[in-house]
Order: sequence, then structure tokens, then C-alpha cells
Amino acid sequence: MTNPPLEQLLSLRGKQALITGAAAGIGKAIAGRFAEAGAELHLVDINATKLAAVAQELSQRFDGVRTHILDLSDRSAITELWAALEGHEPEILVNNAGIYPTKSTLAVDEAFYRQVMAINLDSVFWMCQEMIVRRLKRGGIIINIGSIEAVLPFKDGMAHYTASKAGVIALTRALAKEYARHGFRVNALLPGGIVTEGTVAVAKQVLQFKLGLLKVGYDFQQRLPVGRAGQPDEVARMALVLATDLASYVHGSVVTVDGGFLSA
Repeated sequence: MTNPPLEQLLSLRGKQALITGAAAGIGKAIAGRFAEAGAELHLVDINATKLAAVAQELSQRFDGVRTHILDLSDRSAITELWAALEGHEPEILVNNAGIYPTKSTLAVDEAFYRQVMAINLDSVFWMCQEMIVRRLKRGGIIINIGSIEAVLPFKDGMAHYTASKAGVIALTRALAKEYARHGFRVNALLPGGIVTEGTVAVAKQVLQFKLGLLKVGYDFQQRLPVGRAGQPDEVARMALVLATDLASYVHGSVVTVDGGFLSA
């Protein structure tokens, strides 16, 4: 077995990548790094305005940027997306989209629970299924974005979110075991403590002197060995590694990008 040059190992040239939740945060950062590595992009999000802005920004530097406005809680919409891509199905799928509303477990009703699960877990299952069915003889790369909350629940009122992300880890490992022989590499990234629009919104609540959140933020910071929050691009860099031939023998792995939080 030959050892290709690093430039070749890091390249996504000639490949297509589909990224969900691409309008902001980690998804946007992944889109930028994948485009830089040469991939053509299919960017998926429900927020049409923000998605268009990301596409416009990337299109100024890179070719092959396409957008798809999609409600990932709608199973039929996922099928329609993949049907529209028939014959040109992306080799790389990044299931990044997710929501993380806070609510006490005792206050969660069925509609709230189903919505969280539909986006955070069910859509990941359906997206993976669609890709594998359509690329069964060609293989591909799947990267599922989980959360450190699935391994170590830290904030109260997130049991629904934690359960959904734990499901993402289990699904990732199961698919890796079942479909590696068909040429699929399936891995998960677990970000933690990353500065995104969502975490900034929580920080603003802290600044409004909500003492419970202030304590959570303080405790989280104290546990971080690196002493700082992470940036979306730091997650995107690891996603790029998993998407390229640098990770050719990485199957069913759960890679944390959390500044050492889980090890502390």
C-alpha cells in the first residue's frame, strides 16, 4: 500500500459534500473548510436568508456552491432532496443541524419532545439512510455531529437534547459496523464549549443576571483545561480530517472537540 502525499490526502477536489445546518456556526465553518479543500457544496438549512448570505460569501471565492431550503423535521422533504440529487449524490454527508431548547424534563410535552427528536436524531437517521441506499455500491463518508452532553450531561433542562445526541452516537457506531464493508466511513464529532450564535444567546441571558445560568457558565469554564471556549473553525478542521483520506482507517469513532472538558 503506497503512502500518498499530504496534499493529496487533504484534498476534496472532485467531490461533493452535503452539509445540514450550514447557515451559521459549525455548519458554516465546515462549509468554508470543505470548499477550501476543493469540494463542491450542497448547503442545507431552514433559514433561507442566512443560507443565501453564506452561499454568496463562499461563491465569491469558490465554485459549485448550491443551497437547499429544507425543514429537516419533514421526512418527505428529505426524500425529495435526495431524489433531486439522483445521479449526482454527494460522496460526503455532514449531519450538523440541531436544536437545543432548554426545558425542564417535567415540563416537556410530546410536541416539544418530538420536534427535538425529529431534527436532532430522526433527520440524521433518514439522511444516512437515503445516502446509503443511493450510494450502496459506491460508498461514501458520513460525519454526524453529536455533543459532549451525550457523554456527560452538564446543564439541567436538557434531558431531551442529551437523549437525542446519545442516539446520534449509537447510530454512528451501528452504521459504521454495518456498512464499512460497503465502502462507507461513518464517524461522529462531539463539540463542546464552542462559541456559536446559540451559545452567545445563552451568554446574553447570563449577562441579564440569571444566577442559575451564571453558575453553569462558571462551572463549565472552571472545568475547561485549556481555559477558553472553542471556535466553530476548530470543529470544522476535525470534520475536514474525517472527510479526507487522512482518516481512511477511522471507522465508528467518536471524536471530541471540547478543549479537554470530558477528560477533566
